[in-house]
Amino acid sequence: MTNPTIAQKSPYAVEVEAGKTYYWCACGKSVKQPFCDGSHKGSEFAPVKYTASQSTTIFFCGCKHTHKAPLCDGSHLKL
Repeated sequence: MTNPTIAQKSPYAVEVEAGKTYYWCACGKSVKQPFCDGSHKGSEFAPVKYTASQSTTIFFCGCKHTHKAPLCDGSHLKL
């Protein structure tokens, strides 16, 4: 498996709305980080769907190496 591009070595803090669906970029190539813009096409990567259960601040992974996609698990601290 190919490693994703590291978009940044820190999470993206995003205000999400309850009931709204977001598509997190897993490849790291999107110019609309942390969200998918279709840049993964032709690769083995696919966006990860996230539906907010409540309106709050979510920390989406920026390094793309999380084991809890799409949320940050601190993996960027080991890169």
